[in-house]
Amino acid sequence: MTTEETASGSPAEDVDRGAMRDRLDEDRHRASLLGDVREAIFGAQDGLVSTLAVVSTVSGATNDRFPVLIAGVAAALAGIFSMAAGEYLSSKSQREIALAQIADEREKVADRPERAQAELAHILEEDGLPADEASIVAGVIGRHRDVLLNTKVLRQYGVAVEEAGGSPIQGAGVMGLAFALGALAPILPYLLLPFDIAIYASIIATAAVLFAIGVVKTRWTHGNPLWSGVEILAIGAVAGIVGYFFGSILPPLLGAPPVGG
Repeated sequence: MTTEETASGSPAEDVDRGAMRDRLDEDRHRASLLGDVREAIFGAQDGLVSTLAVVSTVSGATNDRFPVLIAGVAAALAGIFSMAAGEYLSSKSQREIALAQIADEREKVADRPERAQAELAHILEEDGLPADEASIVAGVIGRHRDVLLNTKVLRQYGVAVEEAGGSPIQGAGVMGLAFALGALAPILPYLLLPFDIAIYASIIATAAVLFAIGVVKTRWTHGNPLWSGVEILAIGAVAGIVGYFFGSILPPLLGAPPVGG
């Protein structure tokens, strides 16, 4: 080995470990935020679409803004609590299951490390490593119990040990708040504008916000902004059209008197 080769070292030695650690921490933090982003997008979309469907249905059945507002606010409140409670319970259950799986693996690593190491070797072999190399890698990892536990849980269950203890309350809060903000777009026009104008303003405002959500979502999905916006907009349009259609045909079918009659 030449003097130049010795000075340069291996590629691993040339890496700025401090900078690499900072990049990895930043990537982990960004990944942890994606869960909140998913909940926010889902909550806002649902708040927009479901509330638009309700107010469109009621506006199709009556020319009175107050039933529309009452129905819209009631649907929004029901959705806020329902979505937040659902997110809380599902996240809590998911974390409880993850913690139980981690506890089982921790006990296995402590009492039967050879079995845990053999299982990890089998998992690595399933991932594509040759059997002999999988055994070597699992053997190296097996000498460090914490690393063995973390790797085994992550590869077998898709759960990171450090992420399993998060609070479900945060996700519930993000979901409920996003639903509430989304529900405002179809409701506010009926509060601020004449009824005949509010019908169209509600649809336009909802469509604009839906399109914006689709565009913003591509920041994380790296998809086509125009296509993503149109896709979500189309879903909202179907909800509004179907809601107004049923609001127009259901009252006569149910024997209600004509609007204005």
